[in-house]
Amino acid sequence: MRAKHQVQISQSQQAHVARLLLQANLAYGESNSKGLSHIQRLKARQECRGYLNEALALKPEHAGGLGLLGRVEMDDGQLEKAHNLFNASLNHQPGQVQQYCNLGYWALKTERPALAEQYFLQALDCDRQSAAAFCGVAHAKRLQGQFDVAYLHYRKLLETGAEWDSVYSGMLTCAQHLEVNKADAALAHDAIALLQRDGLPHQELGRFVGAIIHQQYDLDNPDAQIFLDAASDDELLILALQKTLMPNPAVEELVTMLRRAIIAEVAKTVELRDELQRLTLAIAQYADRTGYALAAEDDEERLVSAINDSIQAQFALGEEQDGLIGSLMISAMYGALFHQPFAVQLGQWNLMDWPLALQPVLAASYYDRAEEEAIKQNFDEKAEELCLDKTDVPQAWPSWSQLAYRTESSLKTLMATELGLDTENLPATLRIMVCGAQSGQRAMELAGYLDDVEVIAVDESLANIAKATRMANEMGMENIVFWPWSIAQRFVADGHQVHWIEIGRLPSPAMTSLSLAALVNEATGSGAVVHMHTAIAEQTSGDKQIRKLVAEHKLQPSRQTLRQLRRMVLSNRNDAAWQELTADADFFSLGGCRDRWFRPQDTAQLKELMAMASNEVEWKLVKARDVDGHSLATGPVQQQIQAEALGSEVQSLMGQNLSVYFVKRR
Repeated sequence: MRAKHQVQISQSQQAHVARLLLQANLAYGESNSKGLSHIQRLKARQECRGYLNEALALKPEHAGGLGLLGRVEMDDGQLEKAHNLFNASLNHQPGQVQQYCNLGYWALKTERPALAEQYFLQALDCDRQSAAAFCGVAHAKRLQGQFDVAYLHYRKLLETGAEWDSVYSGMLTCAQHLEVNKADAALAHDAIALLQRDGLPHQELGRFVGAIIHQQYDLDNPDAQIFLDAASDDELLILALQKTLMPNPAVEELVTMLRRAIIAEVAKTVELRDELQRLTLAIAQYADRTGYALAAEDDEERLVSAINDSIQAQFALGEEQDGLIGSLMISAMYGALFHQPFAVQLGQWNLMDWPLALQPVLAASYYDRAEEEAIKQNFDEKAEELCLDKTDVPQAWPSWSQLAYRTESSLKTLMATELGLDTENLPATLRIMVCGAQSGQRAMELAGYLDDVEVIAVDESLANIAKATRMANEMGMENIVFWPWSIAQRFVADGHQVHWIEIGRLPSPAMTSLSLAALVNEATGSGAVVHMHTAIAEQTSGDKQIRKLVAEHKLQPSRQTLRQLRRMVLSNRNDAAWQELTADADFFSLGGCRDRWFRPQDTAQLKELMAMASNEVEWKLVKARDVDGHSLATGPVQQQIQAEALGSEVQSLMGQNLSVYFVKRR
C-alpha cells in the first residue's frame, strides 16, 4: 500500500511540473509578443522565471525547463548562465533541436557567427525540417558576410511559409549587398515581396531595386525600346517609385523619360488616361522624394506652367474637386503643390476628402509641407528662410518612411550587456542626445525601441527638424523632441546633463559659434557614454571639385543652381572623377546635394572631439566596432587614438569607419 501511495505522489508531482512548464512557456511567449509594451514583456519574463524555478525545484534535471530558463537568462543578458543551462539541458537529453538552436543564438549574441552556424547545422542534423535552425543558418551566414548564400536561405524560408519579421529583415539587409548583373525574374519577385511587406525600412532597398530595374529595362543599351503602357503595368517600378529613392543615373533618366512621355500624351489628347494614373502618381511621389531634382526640358516647363494657370482658373470658376484631379496629378510630378499660387485654395479640403489613391501624393506635396511650415514657426531660425523663393527653401534629407526593425530593449540593459557598465545608480529614465540627427530616423529608432529613454535630437537643418517632429507626432512618440543647435546649447548651459550622446552628421563650418567637443564635455557627467564614428562621408573627389566651384563663383544653393551642378555631374558620369559621387544616394536628392556641397561636415569638429576623448584620465574607450558591426580589441584602437592626439597622421583613425564608444570617468 505504501509503495503505491509513493507512485501516486510522484505522478502528481509530474503533472504539476508539466502544468508549471506549460504556464512558463505561455509566459515566455508573452515576453516576446510584439503587441505588448516592454514593461509588460519584462513582467511576463519574470512570471516565466518564477514558474521555471518552481518546476526545476521539483525536477532539477528537466531538460525542457533548463533550456527555457537558459532563454530567459539570455534575454536578461546573462550569457554565461544561459550557455551553461543549454549545455545542461543537452546533457540530460541529447539531440534536442531547440537547445542546439539556443546555443546558435547564444553564439550570435557573443559575436561568433561561425560557431553559431555549427550549432544550427547540428540542429538540422537532428531535424532536417527545422525552420528555426535553417533561419539560424541564414543569420549566421549573413553575419559572416556571405550575403548571397544567406539571401537564398531567406528566400527558401519565405517559400516554405516562414514569413517572420526576422526573415524579411535579414533578407532586406542581404539585398543591400547583392550585385545584380542581369535581368532576374526571381529577384524582381523578391523585391516586390519586400516592398509590399509593411514595417520594413523600404528606403534601404533603393540600390537593390534600382539595379533590378536597370537590368529589366536594358538601360545600358541605347537602342532599348521602352513602352509607356508596359511601364504603367510594372508593379516593381511603381512600388519602387512609391517607396524608395534609387541611386542610379540610368534609372533617373528612365523616370524622367516616362514623365516626359506622360505629359506629351496629355498635351496631345488633353486628358490623362486611367491606365497612366497610377504611374503618374508614383512619379509624383518619387519627384517629391528627390526634392524635384529630376531635370525637365523647356517645353515641359511651359506645359506645366500652363496646367498650373489652368488649375488657378478652375478654382476661380468654382470648379468641382473631380475636375481638378488630373491636372493636380500632372502638376505634382514637377513641383510641390504647396509652392503653387493655388495652394491656399487646396486648403479648403482635408486630406481625407480626396480619393484614396491620390492621398499619398497630396500628403507629400501639400499637407505634410503645410504642417512642417507651421512647426518651423516655433524657431528663431525660420527668419533665415523668409528671404528665399518658395522652391529654394531647403527640403529635409534623408527621406525615409519606416523605422528599421528592432527588438525592444532598455538603454540600461544595453549599457550593462554591450558595454559592461554598472547601471545600478542610474535613474529610471535616461536622457539621450543625438547630435546631427538629420531627419530623425536613428533618433526615433532609439526613442521607439528603448523603453527607458527620452531623446533630444539636434540638427542644423530646420527642414529636418520640422519633418522629424511631424513624423514623431504621427507615430505618437512622446519621448522625443527635435531642436536646432541654439536650443540644445541653451539647454546644456542651463545645467542639464545627458547619459548618452550619439554623434551623427557633424555640424558644418557655418556653425561658427558651436564647439561640439565643448558641448559634449559640458553635457556629460561621470558614467555618460559618447558614441561616435571615425569616418566622415561626403569626401569624394567630385564633392571637393564642386565645393571649389561653389567657393570660386560664390554660388547660392537655389534649386536652379543645384540642378545645374547635378546636370554637369550626370553629363560626365563616366569620368572616374565623378563615379564615386554618382554612386551615393545623397546625390539623387536636392536636399542631399545641398547638404554636402553648401553645408559640408566640418572635419575639425570630429578632430577636436577625438582629441578630447583621447584623454585617458577623463575618458575610457569601452567598445569599438568595424563597419560590419564586429567588435574589435579596444587596446590597439586606443593606441591609435593616443598617437593621433599626439600628431601622428600615420596612425590616424579618421576615415577608418569605426564605431567607438567612450565612457566619461569623472
